[in-house]
Amino acid sequence: MNRKELIYGATVGAMAAVLACASGAWALAGAPGPVNSTPVTPPAVAGAPMSFADIVQRVAPAVVSIDVVSKAAPSQTAFHGPFGPGGALPPGFEQFFRQLPQHARPTRATGSGFFISGDGYIVTNNHVVEGADKITVRTADERSLPAHVIGRDPETDLAVVKVDGRDFPFVSFEDRGKPRVGDWVVAVGNPFNLGGTATAGIVSAMARPRVSGSGYVDYMQIDAPINRGNSGGPTFDLYGRVVGVNSAIFTPSGGSVGIGFDIPADVAARVSKQLIADGKVVRGYIGATIQDMTPDIAESLGLPPRKGALVADVTPDGPSARAGLRSGDVVMKVNDDPITSASDLTRQVARARPGDDIALDIRREGTARHIRVRSGTRPSDINLAMNGGAESSHAGGLGLLVAPNPGGGVKVERISPDSKAGERGVRPGDVIQQIGSHPINSAADVSQAIAEARAGHRPEVLLRLSRQGRHLFVPVEVPDAKG
Repeated sequence: MNRKELIYGATVGAMAAVLACASGAWALAGAPGPVNSTPVTPPAVAGAPMSFADIVQRVAPAVVSIDVVSKAAPSQTAFHGPFGPGGALPPGFEQFFRQLPQHARPTRATGSGFFISGDGYIVTNNHVVEGADKITVRTADERSLPAHVIGRDPETDLAVVKVDGRDFPFVSFEDRGKPRVGDWVVAVGNPFNLGGTATAGIVSAMARPRVSGSGYVDYMQIDAPINRGNSGGPTFDLYGRVVGVNSAIFTPSGGSVGIGFDIPADVAARVSKQLIADGKVVRGYIGATIQDMTPDIAESLGLPPRKGALVADVTPDGPSARAGLRSGDVVMKVNDDPITSASDLTRQVARARPGDDIALDIRREGTARHIRVRSGTRPSDINLAMNGGAESSHAGGLGLLVAPNPGGGVKVERISPDSKAGERGVRPGDVIQQIGSHPINSAADVSQAIAEARAGHRPEVLLRLSRQGRHLFVPVEVPDAKG
């Protein structure tokens, strides 16, 4: 069974690990003694530090552990059974366990964070503090301080919290240049609630898209070991500057296998400044559903591959519709910056302020055109999913944010907290292939199938899902269905 999972929220609910150590000596019976008792030290690799101690000693005081207490609603309580947390259950089992009566009770979790100012502002992950009723920050000198949320941005999984006080040790974001693949990095955080742990590795890759379903982050991949509880902690370069914020790991077992993902420093710096200033992040919005230009699409349109982004749909009476943008247009540039993907376009538009004019260079039926769109204010991705806004494809009022899946169907990117589909067991990463007798290949197909079920007064529809190579059926309540 393939149980590889992408684990977001490397927070620790309870510590249940056995720490073991072993010692021993190697001996070779009858082997001759050493010819030279002086140990042989291999030459140092150019650029490799002999020790990270000076760096860790300098930056560790700015890193904190974050303890969170929250009330878990019955529908939010995860089932941890023989298949492990989040493990794939046989068809039917998940629905059974999720529907067992459960009492809401406080839950505890821990994560990491770091001071970015001497007056108590701390950066962490949104998923560490989301839904928190009580937040306590534990500093490197063993003080416990109450904290409150300044602002959260679910779209980038970043948050800023604050403690009262002055003269806290703090660190700065790297703002002189991005790290390169192969550069040394050091991660410091609170894995498994051990606190104050430093691990080292290199930058393994840059610009990993769609790690979390966010169109705003291309993640930095590192192989410095990070585990549950490292979420929200910093990753440093050899100068002690923050180059990333730990956010996710890829793992077959729940522990580190050397594949971790960081939110890059430039994104974290920009978002944290907005959260401190306004308590939220305001992004531009043009009201258009965008998709990548696949080689087949590019060839059919006579365009080079990996250039531009295709407009799949526009929101009626939205900014794009009012400016004259149409389905089938290919956006080649935004404000003179070349566009290479749908997420690239989304990020470029998001940087605009509401009311700004956004210049689009497009191609329509082989002809180059120039359009100016007056930016609106982008709702949250969940609100877009629930209310039918474009740019993030919605799914018929099911509370699901979906995107086209290259192998067919639509992939569930996010789930609204009050989604009935989520309560029935639909998960992020699931691929919806069929609803009732309707094959599904777009968000519009989902909306059509739900609309027909609603018109026929059917209380539920049956979703055929693909999950990790397996197929299963999930019955889902039809929104506003009668009868």
